[in-house]
Amino acid sequence: MTDQGNNNNHNISCNPFAALFSSLADAKQFASGQKSAPLPTGPPQSENSVSDSIDDNDDSVAEISRSFRSRQELCEQLNVNHMIQRIFLITLDNSDPSLRAGNGIPPRCVYLEEMAADLDGQDWLDMDNIEQALFNRLLLLEPGNHLIYMTSCSAVNLSADRDAGEKCAIPYLFACYQRAKEEVTKVPEKLLPFSVRCKNLTVSNTRTVLLTPEIYVNQSVYEQLLDLLLDAYSRAQPEEVVEFVEEVIAGLLSDQEVRTFKEVIVPVLDIFQGRIKDIDLCQPFFYFYLDVLLYFSYNKDIAKVLMEHIQPKDPANGLLYQKSLLGTVLNVSCLLKTPGVVEGHGYFLNPSRSSPQETKVQEANIHQFMGQFHDKLHQMFKYLLQRSSETRHLLLSWLGNCLHANAGRAKIWANQMPELFFQMYASDAFFLNLGAVLLKLCQPFCRPRSSKLLTFNPTYCAVRDLSEEERCIRNVHARGLDKETCLTPMPSQPTQEPAAESYSLLTENLVLTQLTLHLGFHRLHEQLVKMNQSLHRLQVTCEEAHRTGNPMSEQLLEQFERLMIVFLSTKAATTQPAMLQCCLNLQASTAALLVQFALGNHGHEHVALSFPLPTLQNTMLCFVPEFFVENLGDFFIFLRPFADDVLETSAESLEQILNFITVFMGNVERMKNPHLRAELAEVLEAVMPHILPLAPGTPQPIVFQRQRVFCSYKYAPQLAEALITVFVDIEFTGDPHQFEQKFNYRRPMYPILKFMWGENNYRESIKHLADYASKNLEAMNPPLFLRFLNLLMNDAIFLLDEAIQYLSKIKILQLERDRGEWNDLAPDARRERESSLQMFGQLGRFHNIMSNETIGTLAFLTSEIKGIFVHPFLAERIISMLNYFLQHLVGPKMGALKVKDFTEFDFKPQQLVSDICTIYLNLGDEENFCATVPKDGRSYSPTLFCQTVRVLKKINKPGDMIVAFGLLADKIKSHADRQQQEEETYSEAPEEFLDPIMSTLMLDPVLLPSSNVTVDRSTIARHLLSDQTDPFNRSPLTMDQIRPNEELRQQILQWLDKHKQERLQLGPSDQT
Repeated sequence: MTDQGNNNNHNISCNPFAALFSSLADAKQFASGQKSAPLPTGPPQSENSVSDSIDDNDDSVAEISRSFRSRQELCEQLNVNHMIQRIFLITLDNSDPSLRAGNGIPPRCVYLEEMAADLDGQDWLDMDNIEQALFNRLLLLEPGNHLIYMTSCSAVNLSADRDAGEKCAIPYLFACYQRAKEEVTKVPEKLLPFSVRCKNLTVSNTRTVLLTPEIYVNQSVYEQLLDLLLDAYSRAQPEEVVEFVEEVIAGLLSDQEVRTFKEVIVPVLDIFQGRIKDIDLCQPFFYFYLDVLLYFSYNKDIAKVLMEHIQPKDPANGLLYQKSLLGTVLNVSCLLKTPGVVEGHGYFLNPSRSSPQETKVQEANIHQFMGQFHDKLHQMFKYLLQRSSETRHLLLSWLGNCLHANAGRAKIWANQMPELFFQMYASDAFFLNLGAVLLKLCQPFCRPRSSKLLTFNPTYCAVRDLSEEERCIRNVHARGLDKETCLTPMPSQPTQEPAAESYSLLTENLVLTQLTLHLGFHRLHEQLVKMNQSLHRLQVTCEEAHRTGNPMSEQLLEQFERLMIVFLSTKAATTQPAMLQCCLNLQASTAALLVQFALGNHGHEHVALSFPLPTLQNTMLCFVPEFFVENLGDFFIFLRPFADDVLETSAESLEQILNFITVFMGNVERMKNPHLRAELAEVLEAVMPHILPLAPGTPQPIVFQRQRVFCSYKYAPQLAEALITVFVDIEFTGDPHQFEQKFNYRRPMYPILKFMWGENNYRESIKHLADYASKNLEAMNPPLFLRFLNLLMNDAIFLLDEAIQYLSKIKILQLERDRGEWNDLAPDARRERESSLQMFGQLGRFHNIMSNETIGTLAFLTSEIKGIFVHPFLAERIISMLNYFLQHLVGPKMGALKVKDFTEFDFKPQQLVSDICTIYLNLGDEENFCATVPKDGRSYSPTLFCQTVRVLKKINKPGDMIVAFGLLADKIKSHADRQQQEEETYSEAPEEFLDPIMSTLMLDPVLLPSSNVTVDRSTIARHLLSDQTDPFNRSPLTMDQIRPNEELRQQILQWLDKHKQERLQLGPSDQT
C-alpha cells in the first residue's frame, strides 16, 4: 500500500463514524467506493446527520461525511451487502481479507470477477444487482476456482470451501434458501423485506433452472432435485426441503410458457425409475426412495403427473404395467429377478449348508423389510386415492386395465409355457406386492361382522361396455368381469336391476383385491407345491446317487441347491406375517359376506345363520365370480403346509370359514360348480385340527383355537351332512375326467370323517344319517348315507384292486432289474423300463393311500353303525369286497405283492388286514351278515379265514382279537355247511326263477316298469344306488317305480317248499 493509503487508513480509524462499520475494512470500502458518487441533496434526513463540526481538512472524514448524510442509510447498505454475502456466499470485493475482519462475514465467498469489472469499481452487493450476481454465480462451471478468503483467518475450512464452491445448481440454491430462512429470523425488522426477497430469489432461480436446464452445462438439474429429496429423507429431516420444493412447484405451475409442469417432473420420475429398477428389497437406501415416492404421491400436482406418466401406450400389453415407474417399484422382491437364474441372487445362498435357524433368521429379516415396504406402498396408494378425484380415477383405471391385460396369468397354458409367459405378463413379484397393498386398503372393512361389509354391491361384476367417462362417473374400473363364471347362473328373467348408477370405493377395492389375488397368489402357491414335490424327489435321488457312487451326484446336488434357493425365496415372499394376517381378515370377511348373500340378506345389518336355509329369491350370488371362492380356498390350503400358525390367530375367522363351508359345500342351489364345492372339503381339511407324525424333537403345531372352534361348532350336524353330500355329488360332475378326479377330491374327506368320528357331536350326526337311511332304503330317492356307503365301497373295491395290480407290475420290473436283465437293453428301452417303474410306483402309491383311507373309514363306521351294512342291499357287496382283499393279502396270491420297501409305495398290508378283520368283527354279531359271508362263491373259503388267523398272529395283533376272529370263522363255517345243502336245491331251479343279472335264485322278485324284466329287489336296489336307470334299456328308474312280482314270488316259494319236502323224505343217506 502507498503512504497515502496508510494516511487514509489512519484518518478513517480516527473517524467517529467508523464505529458504524463492523470492521475498518468496511469503512474503507464504503469510503473508497463513494469518491465518485454524487452528493446527496436536500435537508438532513434525521437528527443523526453528519455534524458540521467535522474537520474539513481531514480528507477521509470529509469523504464519509459527504457520502453518507445518514447513519441509518450507511448501516442499511452495509448490512444488506453482508446479508447477501452470508446467504449466497458471493462477493464483489476482492480486497485484502485482513481489512474485512469482523462480524457477519462468511469465511469463504465466490468472487464474481467479471461482474465486478462490469460495475466499474462497485464492490458491494445490493438489491439492484443481486439477481444478476446470482445468475452469474449459477453459470460458473467451476465456482471452487473463484473462492476467496473473506477474513484474515487462513486456517483450512473444508466445510466453508464446500458450501461456497458448490457446483450443482439445485443443492446450492437450496442451501441459499436455508441461509435466507435463517436470516429472516435474525435480521432487524428494517432488513426483513430484503431477506425475504433473497429467499424468494432462491425459489425463483430454482424454477428458472428447472425450466431451462440446457443453460447449465454439465449439470443434470433433475437428478439434483431428486438427490436433494433423497438426502433429506435419508437424514430424516425432509421438512425444509419439502417446503422449498413446494414453493418451487408453485412457481413452476404459475409459469408454464417455456416448459409445462409435467415436462419438468417427468424427467425426475424417469431418473427415479432408472435408479430403483435393479435395487434390492433389503437395501436400506431403497426405503429413502420410497419416502420420496410417498412425497410425490402426497403432492397433488406431482401425483397427477405421476399417474398420467404410468399409463401404458398399449393398455392391452400386460408387461408394460411392470415397466412403468409404479410397476418397477412393485417388482422389488426377494423372488428371483430372472426366473431360473440364481446367479447374483442375494438370498438363501448355500441352503444345504445353512442350519434351520440361519434360514429362519434370514426369512425373518426379509419379512421385516417386506413389512416396511408394504406399509409405504399402502400409504402411497392411500395418498393417490385421496389427493383428488382425478388421481383416484387414474390410479383405479391403471389397476383395472393392468388386471385385464394380465388376465392370461390365470390360464392353464401360461404355467406350461414360462418363456412366453414372462414376455407377455407382469411378474409374480409385481402381483404379490400389489396384492399386499390392496389387502391393506381393504382392512378398514375386513371384519366379519362389519356393517360396512354389507355395502358391497356384487352387481359391479356384471357391468359391461362402458366408455371412459362412464367408468369415471360410475366408479367401474375393472374390466371383463361380466365374462366370469359366477356362483349361480343368472336367472333367465332377472327380477332386479343388474347394475347400480355408481359404486363405492369399498366395492371397487374388494373386487380389485380379489382379482389381483386370483391372478397372483394362486400361481405362487402352485409353484411352491410343485417345488416342494420336486425337492423331495431330488433329495431321494441325490441320496441314492451318493450311496451308489453315481458320478451324477455332484450335478444332482447342485440342481437341488438351485431349486432350494428358489423355494426358500418364494416361501419367504409369500409368508410375510402381516400380509397373511390381512389376507386372513379379507377371506374370513368374504366368507361372512357370501353367507349373508346365501341367506338372502339385502340389508345393512348381519342376519344370524340358521337351518334349514331359506328359499333363494333374488340372490346376489349370481353376480359373485367363482374366483372369490377359489381365492378363499387357495389361501387356507396354502396355510396348512407353509404358515400353519396363522390359523391360530383368530377363532372368529375360523368360525366364519366353517359357516361358509357348511352353507355352500353341500348346496348346489347356492354354488352350482361341483368342483368348487368339492374343493371346500380340502379347505375344511386345511383348517381343522390335526396332529401329524413328525420327526423326533419337532414340536407339534398348536391347534388349540381350531380344536375349540371345531368341537363347539354350533352347526356340527349340518357340516357333517354337507361333507357327505359333496362326497356323493362329486361322483357325477359331467366332466369327461370325473372318474379320475373324484379320488383326488375325496382324498381330504377321509381324514375329516375320521376327525368327526372322534368328536361326539359329529359322530351322533353321522349315526343319525345312517339311521334315517336304514328306515328309508326303498325311498324314491335313495337316502344320502346309503348312496355314500355305496360309493365308499365302490371306491374301496376299485382302489385296492388297482393298487394290487400296480404292485404286481412293480414286483416284476424290480425282479427284472435286480436280475440284471435291464443291463442288456438298449438305452432307450432301459429308460422306458425305468420310466414305467417310476410311473407304476407313483400310481401304486396313490391307490394304496386312498385304499388305506377307504378301508379305514369303513372300519370306524362299522364300530357303531351296523344295521345298514348288514341289510341285503349292502351286505353281499361288502362281504365280497372284504373276502377278495383277504384272498390277496393273506392267501396264496400275497406273494405277488411283495415289492421292495413297502413304505416307498405306502403299502400297508398289516394295517389293511387289521382293518378288514375289524370290519368283520364289528358286524359279526349280526346273524344275517354271517349267513351272507359264505354266499360269496368267488373268494370265500374256510381256509381263507384260517390263513387270516395265522397272519393276525404273525403281525402280533392282540390275543382277544385273534380269538374273536377265530370264533367268527367257525360261526361262518357252520352257515356255509348249511348253505351248501341249500345250494344243491337251488341249482335245479328253473331259469325264470333266477335273477337275470346275478344268476341267483330270486327271493323277492320285482318288475321293472319300462323294460318289463323281473329281477331280485336287492339286485336292482344296489344298481340304483350308482345309476338311477333301468339296466336293460337305460330309461330313468327309481325304487318307488318298481312293483313286486307277487305271482312269481309265490311260485318260487312253492318250488322251495316242494324241494325241501322231497329232501326230507329222502333222508340224509339218500342225499349223499
